[in-house]
Amino acid sequence: MTRSIQLLLVDDHTLFRRGLKALLSQDERFEVAGEAGDVGEALRCLAQQRPDVILLDNHLPGVRGVDAIPALKEAAPAARVLMLTVSENENDLAAALQAGADGYLLKTVESDQLCETIVKVVDGESVISPEMMTKLVAVFRSRPSAAPAAVPLAVPASAPVVPAVPREAASAADLLSPREREILLLIARGDSNKVIARELDIAETTVKIHVQHILRKLGLSSRVQAAVFATSQGLA
Repeated sequence: MTRSIQLLLVDDHTLFRRGLKALLSQDERFEVAGEAGDVGEALRCLAQQRPDVILLDNHLPGVRGVDAIPALKEAAPAARVLMLTVSENENDLAAALQAGADGYLLKTVESDQLCETIVKVVDGESVISPEMMTKLVAVFRSRPSAAPAAVPLAVPASAPVVPAVPREAASAADLLSPREREILLLIARGDSNKVIARELDIAETTVKIHVQHILRKLGLSSRVQAAVFATSQGLA
């Protein structure tokens, strides 16, 4: 039997953590290895534990979740960070992705979707709530001339930030094969590897290989950046 996925829950609402723990504990794929009510407590947990996924709220006392991602990643480099928050603000979404979050879900997510998202994140996919992906795409479409260079996290609330896309990516897009371009468009549409495989009638492992090639050729690090790139370049 494979090892269960180890989780660290970081949320300042004790009742929510208890409910989330009870929910996830019903799925034999998961084990809640620790809980924390703030960033300091989370870092202390990481000094003793090595979770596979950190479920992170944004509205925490003292330090916001999005601002704590670099420290959490440094404390547990192998852990994936999945934001689970009520914040629908596009600035929070962009800041989280730019800081290294591997996914962004709203707390309104259905329980089965949350469980499947955790598994996808462990498998290396980046997942965003559909409502938030729409907002991220809207930011790009409203700012078609936005420079792809890195954007500082500290920006006014009126100026949405977007995940950085390497400046060289635009010319690198010419290196993509027709199949890779096709898959890039489906990634931008928000499709998972399984959905892409079914639509193109190819093996899911083949899709994963294509995705790896796409990211390498474009100099990107995640599916989210690939989706952002496709949208910003008018490919999607």
